Amino acid sequence: MNVVFWICAPLMVLGGLGLILFRKAVYSALSLALTMVCLAALYASLEASFLFAIQIIVYTGAVLMLFLFVLMMVGVDTPDSIVETIKGQRILAAVGALGLLGLMIFSIGGAVTAPSIGMDGATVAAGGNVQGVAQLLFGRYVWVFELTSALLITAAVGAMILAHAQRTKPKLGQRAQAEQRMKAYADRGDHPGSLPNSGVYATGNSIATPALLPDGSLAEASISTTLAERGAQVDSTRLRELTAEAFADAQRVRNEEDEEL
Repeated sequence: MNVVFWICAPLMVLGGLGLILFRKAVYSALSLALTMVCLAALYASLEASFLFAIQIIVYTGAVLMLFLFVLMMVGVDTPDSIVETIKGQRILAAVGALGLLGLMIFSIGGAVTAPSIGMDGATVAAGGNVQGVAQLLFGRYVWVFELTSALLITAAVGAMILAHAQRTKPKLGQRAQAEQRMKAYADRGDHPGSLPNSGVYATGNSIATPALLPDGSLAEASISTTLAERGAQVDSTRLRELTAEAFADAQRVRNEEDEEL
């Protein structure tokens, strides 16, 4: 147990620091994953099989994966806004950090100064780890447990309300949208029709292939902005060269057939 602790504890500290200090959200999520896995290893070393399984299945396997899926949908390179939308949030964050620091100090101090009875001593009276956790959740701490569930439900409802976009303008019909497109075409020259499709060549026709205009220049609107920002755009110059070579070979074969005739 001591060996596992001295291996996992420094990794958990590094993971916690990475969660706070990394500027990219995906790195912070991976640091959180490291901390959760090390915590599960500590549970396993203490013979807390139920907590070990819950830590891996629920937190590491479900909650953390949800974070990563959200990051993948939003985009890892999405910049964060530095404009404060809630007044006084820095003061509230400082007060919350001081409260959390005090809670950690008192919790660690109580755990260090109080006599340790070990996992076996804590669960032997309850008949096992699962039974001990159940008695604490639905017995001694049932009121706190119910308050936590109510807090989570309130947070979920609040997140749905905040994510719901309030319509500030009346919904435009098809006629109004067509008039706006024609006005934008008259004022700024924006094309009123749909965006051009991606390029289709003899050697490539993916959505990352830009289309070419009649003068040979690239049609910027034919490539998704997301693909362009990720650098996934296909080199159209090389494709244009390959297409020209293919046409030249076809023309050479046709000339040879004409000479034979």
